[in-house]
Amino acid sequence: MKPRILLVPLTLIALAGCGGRQDANTKATDTAAAITCEVTADTRISIATGNTTGVYYVVGNALATQVTKATNDKVKATAAETSASVANIQGLDKGTYQVAFSLFDSATDAVQGKAAFDGKPVKIAALGRIYDNATQVVVRKDAGITSVAGMKGKRISTGSPNSGTEVVAKRILTAAGLNPDTDIQAQRLDLGKTTEAMKTGAIDAFFFSGGLPTGGVTDLFTTSADKVQLLDLGSLLPEMQKLGPAYQEGTITAATYKTPADVKTIVVPNVLLVREDMDANLACVLTKTLVEKRDDLVRANAAAKGITLETVRKTDPVPLHRGAVAALDKAGAK
Repeated sequence: MKPRILLVPLTLIALAGCGGRQDANTKATDTAAAITCEVTADTRISIATGNTTGVYYVVGNALATQVTKATNDKVKATAAETSASVANIQGLDKGTYQVAFSLFDSATDAVQGKAAFDGKPVKIAALGRIYDNATQVVVRKDAGITSVAGMKGKRISTGSPNSGTEVVAKRILTAAGLNPDTDIQAQRLDLGKTTEAMKTGAIDAFFFSGGLPTGGVTDLFTTSADKVQLLDLGSLLPEMQKLGPAYQEGTITAATYKTPADVKTIVVPNVLLVREDMDANLACVLTKTLVEKRDDLVRANAAAKGITLETVRKTDPVPLHRGAVAALDKAGAK
């Protein structure tokens, strides 16, 4: 694993190796003063993303570059590879990261103190809703799996530990009538290891929640299109929607991975998160960059087209940070 750099506001921290990072020594910095949407002090931030072959990491790196450029290096941003959503929120809460990508269902669990955050609500706020993640369930054609219910007894990658993918995977398996802890041979692998295991036949199928197209999945279909296929999840949507509005109907078009036909799936919006006590001017600058530099993010990955002024405010029950509200008001967001 490559070393990771922890960058925090007004504090320099040494490089953190694969043994872990030091928690940021930060304090509440929002003084409730008027928002100027300017950062005057040299500030360093770390953006928690996801696996290196996923869209979070690609868009997160692009966002870090644009934030640094937009502030003339006043705010130096760096993207960190992580296990994604749940781990990102936990790191945000501890101060390890200052910004975090997350699936909307995991963020909702965090503010409500549910699931992985049972009884311990996390004090986070959103900079905005960004693009949607598509649930991509890929099976080996020789595994004989034609539905999620047919995964019983099979070797299934449910994503990295404490990832949003793992949360979604377990809920979809449950919706299909399976016990995710006992009915499958669960492999908790990141996307890179997952796709390699699919190529070698070490696993039978996998779940991944990511923007479209996802680099690792593209590679798999490019090299092994004759061996793998996407599962249609349309029939499980009604059961998933009983859990809440985070789960919506979506389609993985044939053009996405050059598959024979479109496939129905379940999508979950993503949100960009910060601690609720982040300095409002910094939150404003980050949000302003997010919406103004959207086209640059799209050039990094087409999924960023989902960042729109029509949907960016739709983060409830996760509250928008007051700095984000100021930026979105000025941008004319709906």
